[in-house]
Amino acid sequence: MHTSLPDFEMPNEEQVHLAAESFRLLADPTRIKILWALLQGESSVACLAELAGAAPTAVSQHLAKLRLAGLVKGRREGTFVYYSAADEHVRRLLAEGLFHADHIDRGEGHDQDSAATSTVSVAS
Repeated sequence: MHTSLPDFEMPNEEQVHLAAESFRLLADPTRIKILWALLQGESSVACLAELAGAAPTAVSQHLAKLRLAGLVKGRREGTFVYYSAADEHVRRLLAEGLFHADHIDRGEGHDQDSAATSTVSVAS
């Protein structure tokens, strides 16, 4: 069946593994909040902890995992580290996930054309 599709191509094993790992790391509400805050601008652990409603030690652990996965990056300034979202891919990934959740919550279908009218807005 799929062999009859001219441009059908399965992702390679490494792509599948890395995508699954990214999704696994995003399967935590605190990490979603942290990434959302970082998409608005650079932030410290203390500020992120306040925004996410979590302890600074927990936020620090989440950031370490997100950094290892390449979803966030850190910039050291003296004794402080300021974190930010790694790149535009993180913005699109999170925006699509939140857009999808918004439509599930409303019981609406999802089509590609409706993505432009999402109620979830991520500043660029």
